[in-house]
Amino acid sequence: MYDPRMRKLADVLVGHSTKLKKGETVYIEAFDIPTEMVEVLVDRVYEAGAIPLVSLKNAKVLRKIFLGCDEDVMRTYGDLEMEAMKKADAYMGLRGSFNITEHSDVPSGKMDHYKKFWFGPVHIEYRVPKTKWVVLRWPTPSMAQQAKMSTEAFEQFYFDTCTMDYTRMSRAMDPLVKLMERTDKVRIVSPGTDLTFSIKDIPVIKCDGELNIPDGEVFTAPVKDSVNGVIQYNTETLYEGKVFSDVRLEFKDGKIVNATANNTEALNRILDTDEGARFVGEFAIGVNPYVTRPMLDTLFDEKIAGSIHFTPGNSYDLAPNGNSSKVHWDIVLIQTEEWGGGELYFDDVLVRKNGLFVLDELKGLDPGNLM
Repeated sequence: MYDPRMRKLADVLVGHSTKLKKGETVYIEAFDIPTEMVEVLVDRVYEAGAIPLVSLKNAKVLRKIFLGCDEDVMRTYGDLEMEAMKKADAYMGLRGSFNITEHSDVPSGKMDHYKKFWFGPVHIEYRVPKTKWVVLRWPTPSMAQQAKMSTEAFEQFYFDTCTMDYTRMSRAMDPLVKLMERTDKVRIVSPGTDLTFSIKDIPVIKCDGELNIPDGEVFTAPVKDSVNGVIQYNTETLYEGKVFSDVRLEFKDGKIVNATANNTEALNRILDTDEGARFVGEFAIGVNPYVTRPMLDTLFDEKIAGSIHFTPGNSYDLAPNGNSSKVHWDIVLIQTEEWGGGELYFDDVLVRKNGLFVLDELKGLDPGNLM
């Protein structure tokens, strides 16, 4: 007997996130997750009249592939993955992790091959703009440890978060979308942070369970050359198997001109991946009421109620600002009182203070009104 929570999650992925239709093909890429969940998902896909293409992957095996690869090897893998992706109308990425730092000892040059010949072309250049897609994590003891919770408690938190009423959240997002569409200047103020930029004429997108699970953010992008000031992030962030903390970025006319962290050398190496990595491709506001503190997992952390994330690298085709990069690094700043507080201004009007919205039309997005 399958866990009924898995069936409920499969219903969200098939019926809400990708809205699979009869005859469509979905590429299911599962990393280190129980085969039970994949089985439940395959059954649900068939019930929708769609076709499942399944790829089971393992982080330890991928590490070996990355360690031994050269450009030709990684290009071959990229070509193979691209063929599978091109057959798909939709994509589901289910990503479990027994060890979040499994790839931390893979040399940066090897990971560059992966970004250039596999992840970049297959996912950023093709999957994101050309398929219906959804990406989610899977609850493992490793994730529970990151969240400082018991395995059982974390699993329940996970399913509560991932299967919340996204339709209700979506309706509550509409006033924020409309306000951001009218906004020119944004200012973010927090301890160590005073940042200004424009979002004028950049599309505003609500993330209400269709692209990520869990979900709960409204995003756009800054006008590429409009960012000025400094941002001091107050959460840890994981990139290419390395944990970064105390990330501080200083901007002038859109470009990161100074970057420091606990590992400043590695941070700047990532930001030097290509020209676009030192510009920002996304600005987003997190609103998921179940996610209240960071757990070193981007898909959860970027949805924290009362947070923003400001993303060096590639912009999405849904909200383009002209910036292109192999990097897309969502780094989170929490502005709740517990995390030091802060203010968010649109055109010099205070919109959110200490993580809570102050405008009546936006208060439906506060945690007490969404749970």
